[in-house]
Amino acid sequence: ALAVKFAERQRSHHCLLVKEHQVREGADTAHPPRRTLFVLNVPPYCGPDSLSRLFSRCGHVLSVDICDKPGPGEKKDKLASKFFDHKTLKGFQVAYVVFRKPAAVQAAKALSQEGPLLISTESHPVKTGISKWIASYEASIVDPKELKAEVDAYMQDYDKKVAEEEAKAALEEGVPDEEGWVKVTRKGRKPGLPRTEAANLRVLEREKQKRARKELLNFYAWQHRETKREHIAQLRKKFEEDKQRIALMRAQRKFRPY
Repeated sequence: ALAVKFAERQRSHHCLLVKEHQVREGADTAHPPRRTLFVLNVPPYCGPDSLSRLFSRCGHVLSVDICDKPGPGEKKDKLASKFFDHKTLKGFQVAYVVFRKPAAVQAAKALSQEGPLLISTESHPVKTGISKWIASYEASIVDPKELKAEVDAYMQDYDKKVAEEEAKAALEEGVPDEEGWVKVTRKGRKPGLPRTEAANLRVLEREKQKRARKELLNFYAWQHRETKREHIAQLRKKFEEDKQRIALMRAQRKFRPY
């Protein structure tokens, strides 16, 4: 337990729980073992700069990551965007302090034997209250030039990635895989060629054939209608014959009680 105070005028102190960060080899790529100090119970007013200054007396601090809860970290290829990836953490957090040398972790654990350490000093004051709100509001105002530069850089990286994927797909097009299957994509069609006189003649011939088929289909439809009309007429004729036969059978019927 490492005792800290916000400022010299405060009487009570706050305890940070520190230990050496121990994980399986390769499980946490951003926080290497034996060089990472795991800090619990970090108050909201204690940011990465304050923790870096607080533990810099033990050794050179490479990075400080503050999270809302413990979890495996991954190395980031580039810095996160200050416009789109900004996340405000609330309440008490956990922190990972990465040193250059393993001996700094042991020195940081030995700080618990000393008196309370100060988070806010005259040379490095920590803003709180109204001054902190004003600073947060000023930091939230977006500079159009910086935003445009970041968006342009992102779009350039995106276009480069799309071009690389299209070039890779073009190389793999028509090439069978290990099992002999060939991947078929929508981009396999060739673009249309400009029309020549022969192409125009072929188009006119296809239109002519299409009109002929349409006329033939109309003929078949008329023939189908005529067939249905004849069938209905035969049904009506048979119905009249059946009515006459039934009437004749009723007239010939006799009363036979015994």
